[in-house]
Order: sequence, then structure tokens, then C-alpha cells
Amino acid sequence: MRKLTLALMGCSLAVPALAAESPSQLFADGKASLDMRYRYEHVDQNNALNNANAQTLRTRIGYQTGSFAGFSALIEADNVSRIGDMKYNSTRNRQGQYSVVADPDGTEINQALLRYTHELGQATVGRQRINLDNQRFVGGVAWRQNEQTYDGALLALKPLDGLTLTYGYIDQVNSIFGPDGTNNFPNNPANIEGHSHLLNASYQLRPEATVTLYQYRLGLDNLQNGAQSSKTTGVRVAGKVQGWDYAAEYARQRDWADNPLNLSSKYYLVEAGTNFADLAVKAGYEVLGGDNRTGNRAFQTPLATRHMFQGWADVFLTTPAAGITDAWIGGSYPVLGGRLQAWYHDFRADKGSQRYGNEVNLGWGRAVPGVKGLQALVKYASYDSKQGNAVAGRTVDTDKLWLQLQYSL
Repeated sequence: MRKLTLALMGCSLAVPALAAESPSQLFADGKASLDMRYRYEHVDQNNALNNANAQTLRTRIGYQTGSFAGFSALIEADNVSRIGDMKYNSTRNRQGQYSVVADPDGTEINQALLRYTHELGQATVGRQRINLDNQRFVGGVAWRQNEQTYDGALLALKPLDGLTLTYGYIDQVNSIFGPDGTNNFPNNPANIEGHSHLLNASYQLRPEATVTLYQYRLGLDNLQNGAQSSKTTGVRVAGKVQGWDYAAEYARQRDWADNPLNLSSKYYLVEAGTNFADLAVKAGYEVLGGDNRTGNRAFQTPLATRHMFQGWADVFLTTPAAGITDAWIGGSYPVLGGRLQAWYHDFRADKGSQRYGNEVNLGWGRAVPGVKGLQALVKYASYDSKQGNAVAGRTVDTDKLWLQLQYSL
């Protein structure tokens, strides 16, 4: 909260002056918001841990002001509360005999920001949500009950048609493992401290191709004692050609800030998808490079929305030292008023011949008839390590089931 206060000093100085000139424009045009998300999560792993059964309710309230002279503000608070017994390990509730469901209880300011909007772009300062490109490297992890947000500043300029230049400075990352507890968890601190710089330039050459160049300099001082600090430089090309969506990407990761490891790893992605009437299909191949030297020097994505990648079971939140390749295929089809998804992943080591196993994901969601703003979701993930113990004793067969209702107003 100390860093949030510092980040918002500009807000406290600017807003009263603007309000004195035209308070009605800022507040009469403002809008309150409410979002409630109930979730049941079941986790069954082939190890000594007891099965996890978690029921949680995430309640989010917010207020977005109107705009005056280009300025606006947003305040948003979250509360995550358990329902029933604590038969799961939230990473903070001292229930280590159960499998992990990473949704700790607590109340926190999720966003609190001042924003200036101009025809040339937008500047935002304070605690905010940051999702860049497809969230593979920087995202909000919105799947978890406590969203990941960032204290800092974000500038997005559009000087030319089709060109977007983005720069972000991050003073603190408010992770999904907060807000309660302390930072004495080197692998999952509630707040990740350090100084990070995000540079992203995207240009739409034509409807068939958008080229994005980026460099993310992450200083993550208290995450694994700095071993996740890195400089990632890459290029992404994406577009649509003759009914096919495609993307191709390459990145290189090196050590940055006070990382004690000497990093040099690579990232590759190719994917393509299309529609056959109501059936949407997509396939891809992704590589997070590994390294045979001492210590885990594989390509890591500590600020990504990782639940969107490499399977919903979240088995590979940290890339194994030998790296990982993920060959995947799947799609979606309308069923019973909603949409059914099905995906298959095959995981292997980047270095060496080790097979990590495979995973099947199934999901179905739809709006609940008769109740505006209410959505229902069912998801299932089944990871099979093929050996019961695929990655150096760390990864085991895992099954997860989610039942969810979400109401937004």
C-alpha cells in the first residue's frame, strides 16, 4: 500500500483542481459497477496430498468517473471469501496437506488510477490492469479470484494510423497470492517488488499482417531471490489470410537486474485457426527453450496470464529446466445455447528426449436465461504425466474441475 500511495500522489493533486472547475462532469457521468463470481474448484493429484475442494466468492465493486478535459479516474476493490470449510491449500491458510487452489482470502484495492485520454493516445498512473498482446508475457491473470494488477504508469500513443507505441513502468506487481500474509514466500510473494520497463510497438501493415516488436525488462527482486528477473526481446506477426487466423513469434530472454543466473534462452510460436460453419478449430506449436547448465535457466514468463497457455491444469507455471514444447489442437462448437471447447496438449522437453505427458481440457459456458448479466461455466482439465512423475519428481497426474457463476452489473 505504501507504493500505491506514492503512485497515486498525482491523482490526489490533480483531481480536486479538476473537480473545482466542473464537478458535475466528473461525477454526474460516473458509473458504479458490481461483479460477483462464485466458484467451486476440485483438485485431485496422484500424490500424498489430500484432494482439494474449494468454494470461494469474489466480490468486486468499482466506480468509474466521467471525463473532464480528458481526465478520468477509476477505483475498484475486491474481496475474496471462502465458503464452508478450508479443505484446500490457498498458499496462505496453513492447509498444506491439501492440493493448492491459489485463491487466498482477503480484501484489496484492485485498481485505483487517474487516466488522461487524448486523440494521440492515453496515459494512466496508479494501480491498474495491464494486458499486452495475447498476455503471454504480461497479463492480469483474471482467471484467479484475486486478479494480478500493477502499480506504475502506462503510456500508449497512436501517432500514425495503425501504429501503437506503448511504454510501461512497474514499481510493484500485486500478485494473485495477495493481499493477506507477508512476502516471506520467495516462490509466490503477495507483492513482487522491483523496477520493470515494458516497451511495445505494434504496426498494422495491412489487414493480413500486424507486426509487434517488444522488449520487457523485468526487475523482480523478491521473486525467487531475483532469479526471475529478465530482459525479453521479441517480434510477433499475426493476421488473417483467406479465412485463416495465424500468428508467428520469436523471442530471446537474457538475465536482467540482479538475477544471479546467466540467462540465454529462446521462445518460438506458430499457430493457425479457421472456422468451418459453426465449428472453430485451432492448432499450434510453442517452445520455451531450456538449458543444460546448473540451475533453472529455461525461458520463464512470470507476469503472464499462464492459465491461458500450456493447459488449464496449470502444471507448468514454472518452465522445467530442460524447457518445454507444447503441441496443441482444439476448437469450439455451439451446444445447448452456449459454446463447448475441447483442447489437447502434448508436452515434451526442449532439451533431451523426455516426454512430459499430455492434457485434455473441456469447457462449456453460456449466459443464464432470464437473468441479465449472469454467466455459467463448467471446466475440466486432466493432465496425464504418462509416468506418474514426469518432471524430476515435481509433476504428477492432475485432474481439476470448476463450476462457476458470475454476475456483472
